[in-house]
Amino acid sequence: MLKARAHVLVSGRVQGVFFRQETQELALRLNVAGWVRNTHDDRVEAVLEGEKENVERLVEFCKKGPPYAHVTKTEVMWEDYVGEFESFRIRY
Repeated sequence: MLKARAHVLVSGRVQGVFFRQETQELALRLNVAGWVRNTHDDRVEAVLEGEKENVERLVEFCKKGPPYAHVTKTEVMWEDYVGEFESFRIRY
């Protein structure tokens, strides 16, 4: 299977709506590694690595977010797969 890595920045009402937690839960179900965190400018940032199809599914989730989120912009930077993560975690 093809491996992929995406660096994602999500803008809108994305903090305080369980965005990080739901991203982590889906990542674990999809076997995607990496991390997600809130940024100081009220965005959510994530680095996702895994099977290309699963990373794409997680990117699609980030474009909508959980039920109470209101995503206004999603920036996705596709990068070379590195394989540096063993699991997926929330960074604080």
